[in-house]
Amino acid sequence: MSKQILEQASKLSNFGHELDHFGITRDGEKVEKLRIFHSNGLEISMINYGGIITSLKTPDRSGKIEDIVLGFDTLSEYEEKSPYFGALIGRFGNRIAKGQFSLDGNRYHLANNNEANHLHGGNRGFDKVCWNMKIGEQRDDAVSVILEYTSADGEEGYPGELKTKVTYTLTENSLKIEYHATTDAPTVLNLTHHSYFNLSGNPGQPVTDHMVQFPSEYYLPIDEHLIPLGKPEKVTDTPFDFRQPQKIKDGLHQDTENLQLQRAAGYDHTFVIKGSGEARKFAGTVWHPETGRKLEVFTSEPGMQFYTGNFLEAGMKGKGNATYQKRSGFCLETQHFPDSPNQSQFPSTVLRPGEIFTSETIYQFGILAS
Repeated sequence: MSKQILEQASKLSNFGHELDHFGITRDGEKVEKLRIFHSNGLEISMINYGGIITSLKTPDRSGKIEDIVLGFDTLSEYEEKSPYFGALIGRFGNRIAKGQFSLDGNRYHLANNNEANHLHGGNRGFDKVCWNMKIGEQRDDAVSVILEYTSADGEEGYPGELKTKVTYTLTENSLKIEYHATTDAPTVLNLTHHSYFNLSGNPGQPVTDHMVQFPSEYYLPIDEHLIPLGKPEKVTDTPFDFRQPQKIKDGLHQDTENLQLQRAAGYDHTFVIKGSGEARKFAGTVWHPETGRKLEVFTSEPGMQFYTGNFLEAGMKGKGNATYQKRSGFCLETQHFPDSPNQSQFPSTVLRPGEIFTSETIYQFGILAS
């Protein structure tokens, strides 16, 4: 793999590359880090453990290039204490109530690794396995990295052998993530990506001064266990109305009668994306007024989880000796709705033999006009 990556990446005129050893897992698996960078300053680093994006660097309006995602410097930190920094999430992103669901008359029991819930695939989800990593398509204007993993029947309690392929494509101003999966038995699936962004480039500065704009007219209220109550509600006259731009902190300071922000200690909610049935939809924009960095999201998914780092451990040491706090980063997790296997009114997450699961999300980076 190493030789192939080096030989193929060297053919790219607008892209440079570096491949380094990143460590050995506790199970003895070799982990490598691939860094790909564009001549305009956009740069991404990833490891095959968890498909984790360890670094994503972009320029601000003055041309200063800084890392805009949270992470760690060492593999052991990702293994021991990571809150899913930069990882691929599966088999099922978000929560499944009580770690149980029924499918075709069979009851399946999953790990309750989030109090009473199953979260992000369980104790050893896709964020904690080693993926096969290789270079895919290469052009002057784009380069792709393919990650593949086969999840055995019964892994973390899920039925069916699941073959998953995820393709990261870097262009001069975007990161596209394409998901592809097949199964040999009926199962449920909800894949997503879990980078924590801080567009200021300074993780010691909370993201509460970032501006947010989502076109969503509906969001999913949650119960005290952070499970959707079942029916999307209008965002009108709530802290979840981002149809007009507002700072994150402005919404956090609004009182709500239904305790939504209190239950999640901030935003940890699914926004219903407008344009059902369209191949790719605009999901939202976040920008940092001071640096001018802007992030736009487009996706084929029906929802996006907006999470404001509510459960980040205060004083957590990150890469480059950074100290993370609550709200040091925000996540934009494009996905199907939480607890979908138990809520038939939600878009289905069932995948059957002979079907092909596909999904696409684009994170597009830019600079605000002066």
